[in-house]
Amino acid sequence: MLPFDDENLPLFTVGQVAQMLEVQQAFLRRLDDFGVVRPTRSSGGQRRYSRTEITIVRYVAQLAGEGMTLAAIRRVLELEDQVRALEAERDALLTAIAERDELLAALTSRRRSGPPVLPRRAGPSRLWIRGPTPEDSDGSGDQPDAE
Repeated sequence: MLPFDDENLPLFTVGQVAQMLEVQQAFLRRLDDFGVVRPTRSSGGQRRYSRTEITIVRYVAQLAGEGMTLAAIRRVLELEDQVRALEAERDALLTAIAERDELLAALTSRRRSGPPVLPRRAGPSRLWIRGPTPEDSDGSGDQPDAE
């Protein structure tokens, strides 16, 4: 992959982005100052924008053009990030549920067609007996008994 193929590589200067999007350089600096879009800094301290950040700046400029304040725009971006994270979490949970349902269906099918399938536990097995025993010190009546 060539460096300019990476959409997250900070290649563009403030002047280049301002010219591309037809916005003032001061607008871009304000976005950085308000924490709306935080471009990477070069070793010399100059702001460098990636293609992804340029897309966000274009969206922010559109929202600002519709009359939104920078604080409101920052909040919109935060909420959109939260929605994306929640959607990803939901998708992961739906995948886990589908996998669980497939496993349950396979176990149910196997149980109907063959001998019962018992789950296996890790570690030593224990039987529980009810009622007081001589070893029962607290009188609860529950006492493990090793097999």
